[in-house]
Amino acid sequence: MSPQAATARATGRSWLIWLAAATVYLLAVFHRTSFGVAGLQAADRFGVGVAALGTFTVLQVGVYAAMQIPAGVLVDRFGSRRVLTAALLFLGLGQVLLSVSWSYPLGLLARATLGFGDALTFVSVLRLVAAHFPGRQYAVVTSFTTAIGYIGNLGATVPLALLLAGPGWTPTFLAAGLLTAGYAAFVLRRVEDAPGRVRTVSGEPVSARLLSRRIVEAWRVPGTRLGFWVHFTTMFAPNVLTLLWGVPFLVQGQRLPVATASAMLTVFVFGSMIGGPLLGNVIARWPALRMPLVAGYLAGAAVVWAMLLGWPGLVPVAVLLPGFAFLSLGGPASMIGFALARDYNPMHRVGTATGVVNVGGFCATTISALSVGLLLGWTGGDFRIALLSVVVVLALGTFRVLVWWRRARAELFAAEARGEEVPVRIRRRIWDSRHRPVPVAA
Repeated sequence: MSPQAATARATGRSWLIWLAAATVYLLAVFHRTSFGVAGLQAADRFGVGVAALGTFTVLQVGVYAAMQIPAGVLVDRFGSRRVLTAALLFLGLGQVLLSVSWSYPLGLLARATLGFGDALTFVSVLRLVAAHFPGRQYAVVTSFTTAIGYIGNLGATVPLALLLAGPGWTPTFLAAGLLTAGYAAFVLRRVEDAPGRVRTVSGEPVSARLLSRRIVEAWRVPGTRLGFWVHFTTMFAPNVLTLLWGVPFLVQGQRLPVATASAMLTVFVFGSMIGGPLLGNVIARWPALRMPLVAGYLAGAAVVWAMLLGWPGLVPVAVLLPGFAFLSLGGPASMIGFALARDYNPMHRVGTATGVVNVGGFCATTISALSVGLLLGWTGGDFRIALLSVVVVLALGTFRVLVWWRRARAELFAAEARGEEVPVRIRRRIWDSRHRPVPVAA
């Protein structure tokens, strides 16, 4: 049930290769979040309102989600080095196109192109981590990767705002696009798919049949299905708040100044940067704690949302801040989904399984973000009702996590009984006693 490790020990060269690849993810997050501080300028430049600006975010996230499984198959076929190189070229092209865009349709095309490049990055980096690092370090290095990504998020706040106010729209985005595309030459030269001569790519031509077969193979694995629902449920709410609805909720719903609202959203950045490595170290040492930690986060998130939406009157900042700080841990918790994909799939299918898992959170983000917008329109801007859609998605995801957690445990006990190697040993509980593996199509 566990993949063959491509390496038994990480070398200094492995860390340098990871750093080069993680920098690609940093650039991707910078480009992904750059519209946050450029929204007002974009509205003036393209002559559109707030609703039309929301389309930029939904389109980009939608392209990202739609490309995750194809990206995983491409990584398994061509390797991380080539796919990361292509990602940088698309990211650079998207920003260069945005820098010279004056029409709304062309701006949408630019962000869709950027979303396509963004979609190729994270799966590629995680595939590289799986090949260069032993299983016990996977969660730690993955958490370091996400922490580096949040540095890109920070770069897309005050520094980018200063550049837009100084040199302006075209020079800023043009320079960012050209530098990103230029970095592709370094990645192509320095990144290696696996240590030494170890072969970790499938070598099969990419076709619709291969794509379907790989998806089915990965989806049949209960650990992959569990990872999908873990990612679906843990990371969507922080995304919905930081990418689109956080500032409107705080400004229009809670009557906070724009500067205060923007500053409060940095809680999500710092919470993830600190929480990611801490959580990664915990689950690397005690992998059996992975799902109990997910369950604890989901229970806590339900309490936070009940408090935010049920508070009489305006919610005090002293309540909002710790609530947001707890929700920020959803990003680090979602990394557990990738660890499950890595542990329960053979190395040649890890990229595809990782893509399947990564679809979860961004599908939930898209569904929830669109639902909030529709409900705001129908209720005349009532955030209490609109944000109930977040609670509904959270409840659905939590139910599916519990279903597949139990089924994955049953598969693990069955593998142990057959004498197979298992990625983590867990103790049988009373709720496992009469549960047997069931067909995964259920």
